[in-house]
Amino acid sequence: MSETKTYEQNQQALEEIVAQLESGNVPLDEMIRLYEQGETLYRACAETLDAYEKRLAAFEQECAK
Repeated sequence: MSETKTYEQNQQALEEIVAQLESGNVPLDEMIRLYEQGETLYRACAETLDAYEKRLAAFEQECAK
């Protein structure tokens, strides 16, 4: 069973990957793996933010009635 992570957990993991990549001390194979993992985390964060924006817009419309 896979555990669903929160936006904050995904963002923290992404920040850690960026720090590793920026350090310049990562072998090429690991760099590619980290980059791919970072892309996945970035997409997950973006999708979460999009979903929250849609929920807020729906809430605002409901409140405006």
